[in-house]
Amino acid sequence: MRIVRPLLIVAVVVVIYLAFRAPNQEQVRPPERRPALSTFTLAALGGPQWTLADQRGSVVLLNFWATWCPPCRRETPDLVALARTYGSRGLHIAGISMDDDPASVVPAFVGKYHVPYPMLLPDASFSLARSVDSLPTSILLDKQGRVAAIYQGARSAEEFAPAIEHLLAESN
Repeated sequence: MRIVRPLLIVAVVVVIYLAFRAPNQEQVRPPERRPALSTFTLAALGGPQWTLADQRGSVVLLNFWATWCPPCRRETPDLVALARTYGSRGLHIAGISMDDDPASVVPAFVGKYHVPYPMLLPDASFSLARSVDSLPTSILLDKQGRVAAIYQGARSAEEFAPAIEHLLAESN
């Protein structure tokens, strides 16, 4: 049993590494080439904890960002628009703050930009956050929680929309 846990951790890290290093990351991968993302639970600003497993059956966009990041600030209105356009059709967006003290700076940001989606506050043990090389980075997951596309750098709603439409149209 003592060896199973380290092996599981190594396997998760390898899957995450491969997901972030795959060629043509911005194109929606075919289902057979989508690595599963391990489930995780994070504290949500002003709300209950957020768990990836609870999102199964929905398309999920995880957006790693920070209040001090100019491209992140430019991208936020487009993410808000996506949440409003596709939320009722099954898109769940979650912002993952990479700020040093998110509880002190994120509430004002959420208010200023009228962010309707949950803002998650990772702790030091959240290994996926350590895999992010640049901000913003967004990971688009299919309805089964598999990595369908990865976007590094700010994107517009129009750039995200075709992949979101594609994944929403897929059957479970």
